[in-house]
Amino acid sequence: MPHFASGQAAAPLVEAAARGDLAQVQALLRGGADVEQRDARGRTAVLAATAGNHIEVVRALIARGANVNAQDPQRDSAFLLAGANGSTEVVRATVAAGADLRSTNRYGGTALIPACHHGHVETVRFLLTTAIDVNHVNNLGWTGLLEAVILGDGGPPYVEIVRLLVQHKADVNLADREGVSPLAHAKRRGQAQVVQVLQAAGAK
Repeated sequence: MPHFASGQAAAPLVEAAARGDLAQVQALLRGGADVEQRDARGRTAVLAATAGNHIEVVRALIARGANVNAQDPQRDSAFLLAGANGSTEVVRATVAAGADLRSTNRYGGTALIPACHHGHVETVRFLLTTAIDVNHVNNLGWTGLLEAVILGDGGPPYVEIVRLLVQHKADVNLADREGVSPLAHAKRRGQAQVVQVLQAAGAK
């Protein structure tokens, strides 16, 4: 059970959502619980359900009008956290519910960037079917492509992500703040297959 600071009311809906207790969530909502209730950590129920990848609870909360763009003090929203965690079904549900594709996390990144960083191929594949900005640059000066190369290991998931980004018009020559290109980073890291994909796309 989460610890609540003294004087702060408990948040039963958020607690039930965090546990993935769909029956309890539905009962609380029927009883008039505020769907935007927050716990001591500033999380809404839909964010807590997303953290546990409880897709049915996420869907139930969305059906009751939960705001998938509501951010906690860490700047996580259900949409952004689902992208970072590779919870593709939650990403789909939040996009259908009006997720703000331009919203950014505490690093200034869109949902696409951490999905690239963590090698979540299916999440990246889905996000690239939306209007999300494939060339968005975060606070580190990195795009999704740069994160896939710099933070990835060059293995099959990352090769596929680089391929997907290239297919969706990622700027293969958009360099980092030091002027180092994705291709140069891939060469430095010995990512031979990534190098091939980038060179085939005209990377320099």
